[in-house]
Amino acid sequence: MNPPTAAEPTTRPRLVDVEVRDGIAILTMNDPPANNYTYEMMRDLDEGILQARFDDSVNVIVLTGAGEKFFSSGANIKMLASVTPVFKYFFCLHANETLSRLEQTPKLVIGALNGHTVGGGLEIAMACDVRLARKGGGKIGVPEINLGVLPGTGGTQRLSRIVGKSRAIELMATGRLMEFEEAASLGLVNQVLEAPSSDAFKSKVLEWAKQFTTPGKAAMAVGHIKRAVQSGFEVPLESGLALERELQAKLFSSADAKEGLTAYTQKRTPKFQGK
Repeated sequence: MNPPTAAEPTTRPRLVDVEVRDGIAILTMNDPPANNYTYEMMRDLDEGILQARFDDSVNVIVLTGAGEKFFSSGANIKMLASVTPVFKYFFCLHANETLSRLEQTPKLVIGALNGHTVGGGLEIAMACDVRLARKGGGKIGVPEINLGVLPGTGGTQRLSRIVGKSRAIELMATGRLMEFEEAASLGLVNQVLEAPSSDAFKSKVLEWAKQFTTPGKAAMAVGHIKRAVQSGFEVPLESGLALERELQAKLFSSADAKEGLTAYTQKRTPKFQGK
């Protein structure tokens, strides 16, 4: 595989589909059957994240995989086996930058785990704010140890922050895969939804996501809650409190805060604009 160039052929098929529906941007990794990612897919994901970030009509981002079997199986192993160590390093660096952009985007990101979510696929999912999984849809885990490597797209860091250091080391060192229900018991998955098909699961996820969109919800406040947690969690308490005050000050001056306070005093349902 040749290193990427600044300009790519315009005929290359897109590997991440982007659809905006009712305030929700749906990003679908589309390289069946396993939706394993390459540098090209990460570029498309990065572009989709930026598109959703800059779109004022988007309140929530849903990230999922195409097909019935996989959310994502992680990095394309054949690709990794054929490139130089230098390329692998920059490939991992770019993937980390892409997932950090997803994590820091001030809009709620929901990972819709429609199928197997393993290796780098779980690392992508862990960069989402909330993870919903399809009951019986597949297994979840980080089996990179079986390849003689570690979960190198943020896995060692995000997994330990989600489930704790000791449990994270156990899961990574054994490479054990588990059902979504067990993952939910560890806090790795937020909810497991019953659905007869991937399409039905997607509909349930979108229905769940709709509760965070305007006019029923102050979407900008949701985004600021996310930023306060995602950024504040990594700094000392006093710094986190300072960040919280600054974000609250921005919200106090927003049209949504004015609407929320006014609606409360008038005993009516607020109608938010996300502004």
